[in-house]
Amino acid sequence: MRSSFVSRGGFALTKTPSYRQQAARRRLMVVCAVLALALASGLIGTLTAPKGEVLAKVTTGPFSYVPHQ
Repeated sequence: MRSSFVSRGGFALTKTPSYRQQAARRRLMVVCAVLALALASGLIGTLTAPKGEVLAKVTTGPFSYVPHQ
């Protein structure tokens, strides 16, 4: 005769993640978010950057932070 305490199939209970596992997941999510932000901003910068010829014409003066044409 089977015991009434034996699991009979169905969904198995899952163990709650420990504090270390939760912290590791948070760190991984933050690292992935930073990498995704860097990738997105690099892509936007690449798409919006002027072409090579325009960059050669633009110069900055020795006492200026603003490019002069």
